[in-house]
Amino acid sequence: MKADNKGPENSLTMDDFRITPVSGEIHALDALAATNPLGLLAELRGTWKGRGFNQIWRPFHGTQDRFLELNETEEVLQFVEIPGDIPNRGLLQQDIELHGLTYLQKINDANVKKNGKPAGIHIEPGIWIRIPATTNPSDPETVARLANIPHGTTILAQGTAHGPINGAPTPIAPASIVPFTIAPPHTLIHFPEENLGTATTFRTPHADIPHVTQAMVNNPNVVLTDALAGKHVKSFVVLKISTIPLNPPSSGGGTSNIAFLQGAGGGPNADGARVDAIFWIEELENGKHLLQYTQTVLLNFNGLSWPHVSVATLEKQR
Repeated sequence: MKADNKGPENSLTMDDFRITPVSGEIHALDALAATNPLGLLAELRGTWKGRGFNQIWRPFHGTQDRFLELNETEEVLQFVEIPGDIPNRGLLQQDIELHGLTYLQKINDANVKKNGKPAGIHIEPGIWIRIPATTNPSDPETVARLANIPHGTTILAQGTAHGPINGAPTPIAPASIVPFTIAPPHTLIHFPEENLGTATTFRTPHADIPHVTQAMVNNPNVVLTDALAGKHVKSFVVLKISTIPLNPPSSGGGTSNIAFLQGAGGGPNADGARVDAIFWIEELENGKHLLQYTQTVLLNFNGLSWPHVSVATLEKQR
């Protein structure tokens, strides 16, 4: 009998699954969980589609140490609620309940085709969770993203959720792609590949990025600001997360990399050292919803931290 494969919109179904504690008693720390267990993460549920911009300094084994890859992107991002309470057993304080969503992110290059099909450049399965306020550690309510990147990196980025906030999330602070020294004082080091007017074989060819401008390279977040032009944002929720503590000294987070990325003597091949991201869930006055994000991953190699910046504006499909 042939399986009925209806495509990615049904690939994460959880209709027959529910987390159920099998023993012990769970005590929720916040009353909100009884009525809206996902909190502000509930706004993520559903499928989002749109376009964005990706930039990464790739390590290059050859005549120089770097290649600047630029991509105009098409993206699908799907969130599915995890049914039931996720029990976390406590020793230093009473038990808590987490609530969350699975997600699957798929990103293609918008211009480059392989065998007539869009070239896939990223796929990422993961989970977002809402964590109630705790007493040990002494943390406010937080959210966290648990991500798996097929290059061999896993991340746990924890932070906060706020909203809804009236109006649009402007101004959006700039993001920089300029590398800097790993060791303090983290001196900025500019390279000619940053200038689109400088001819080089160590940057994505112009034919593959026909709409990329110098302004986008200087500050990828202008793509987000431009996407809001002419739109009327009624309110937004903001999720700010990082692999370093945003509520020091107690918030969690971190990255883990396969041995190849970590390298051996002479330094890493491309160690994913840190991730910072901001997501905005926006409600428009016409009733539509947008999801915008900016993310910076620091790849460490050859003595420098190389910013890998990704941005996108996605519209909710259902």
